[in-house]
Amino acid sequence: MKTIISVILTIGLIMSQAAMAANPKLGGSRFLPSNPKIGILVFDGVLTSDVTAPLEVFGVASRKTWFSNYDVITIAVDNQNQITTEEGLKLYADTWIGAPPEVDVLLVPSSYSMDPLLENADLISFIKKTGAQAKWMASNCSGAFLLAKAGLLNGKKATTWAGGESDLQSQFSNVDVQFDTNVVVDDKVITSNGSLVSYQAALVLLSKLSSPSKAQEVSEAIQYQRFSQAAF
Repeated sequence: MKTIISVILTIGLIMSQAAMAANPKLGGSRFLPSNPKIGILVFDGVLTSDVTAPLEVFGVASRKTWFSNYDVITIAVDNQNQITTEEGLKLYADTWIGAPPEVDVLLVPSSYSMDPLLENADLISFIKKTGAQAKWMASNCSGAFLLAKAGLLNGKKATTWAGGESDLQSQFSNVDVQFDTNVVVDDKVITSNGSLVSYQAALVLLSKLSSPSKAQEVSEAIQYQRFSQAAF
């Protein structure tokens, strides 16, 4: 009897491990290390649409066969499992900057209170190191100030929240700030006004990671054209 039970348990373990390998969401981690990753920074007080817009765009894309190998992860600035956005939405974090994940894309959102973030040496270091190896860096709204503080916008065209361009230019003279522009792409960096423009920026990024036609497919799925004709 003990032998039979041992065989059953062994078979069950093998089947469980096989299932986890086939579907990592059944295991301890939802993500395969080999999959390309899009990381989105999150923190208490982050502006909701800066995060939820790219989450929706890339979430829809990840259900397509041509983007299904991408993982989208949320990365907390502090060592906490949950953050609360400025508008009160609670979001879970997959990891944090103290356990730095390697990502192919890092998206930096914004807050109405940027000073604590700009003074966070660990955060700036994480952004700088990630920018050195990532394929794309992106920001929404005043997240551009963090990219600039990390030196990633030096000599590049960039934008920030509509109305904040002069502040960005005065604080970071090495940045070629673009005024009255929704989304700016320069080299491997994408910056945007944030808020609803975060959808446009996410679609621009998706078009770079896949193709314009694939981004068009996702834009139609989320009915982007119902509220905006802005190009991506």
